[in-house]
Order: sequence, then C-alpha cells, then structure tokens
Amino acid sequence: MSRVRRCDDRDFASIHSIINAAAQAYRGVIPADRWHEPYMSDIDLRREISAGVEFWGHEIDDQLVGVMGTQRVRDVELIRHAYVLPAYQRHGVGRVLIQHIVSRRDRRMLVGTWADATWAIAFYQGHGFELVSSSEQRRALLQTYWTIPDRQIETSAVLELRTSSAWGT
Repeated sequence: MSRVRRCDDRDFASIHSIINAAAQAYRGVIPADRWHEPYMSDIDLRREISAGVEFWGHEIDDQLVGVMGTQRVRDVELIRHAYVLPAYQRHGVGRVLIQHIVSRRDRRMLVGTWADATWAIAFYQGHGFELVSSSEQRRALLQTYWTIPDRQIETSAVLELRTSSAWGT
C-alpha cells in the first residue's frame, strides 16, 4: 500500500536517513566546500524543523521511502529537502510527493536546488516549475526567502511554480 502523510517526531530518524542516503547523488556535483558528511546532521535537521519545515512522506508498505518538506516564509511557500531513497528513485515517489504538495498550496511556490544538479532542475521543470533565469532575481529570491551563505547563493538555482501548473492548480 502506498500513501502520502504528514511526518511527525516519530519519523525523525527515517527522515534523516532518507536525506543522507539520497544526498549522496550530490557528492562531486555540488562544490566541495558545500559538501558535508553527513550531508545533513541531526542538529541541522532539528534546526530546519524548528524553523518551520514541515515534512511530508511517501510510504510504501508502511516504510517511509521519500520525503519533501515545505516551509512558509513571508508570502511564499518553499519546497525544502526533497529526497527519495536510492532504491525507490525513478519509481514515481517524487512525483506523488510533489503533486500532493502542489495540490495543497495557497500561495506562490518556490524551490531552490544546486545549479549543477541538472536532474533535480529537470524534475521540477517536469512538474510545472520554471527556472528563474535572471541572476539578479535569483539572488534576490535566495536572499529574501532562504537563510544560506553567499557561497551557496552563488551555486544555487531557483525555480517557481507556474501560475497554471501541470495539474491545473
């Protein structure tokens, strides 16, 4: 059985494990000075949750196999920390999660990712997001809605959900 549900405190270890397992795809793609091992520490994940990141999870046969967070910041909703266990990638888990999250939105939606993570950018573009092409606008969005260092701003991309997404929302 497959379902999407809101994650809670009991899912912390699973969320942490999924993020760090799936983030291995970024090793060697993102700048070495932005890579950490583990990619996300327990402390960093707790900090993200405390800052308002709400995780949604995709379960298959009662096992959490993918997560996608959302965070309301000012007048937008950000997609944060979207990861799928490697064994479940390219099986529709991300599609199910993003469709669920987009169907719930009630405001402008943005997502940031690493500029060199072409597979992530293509995933979001395939689900109704457009790449912010102006470097000035990208920088302004990253500085306004994210709390990240300048080095990460330099190496990130921002995508915005088109007003009319692939599912008519």
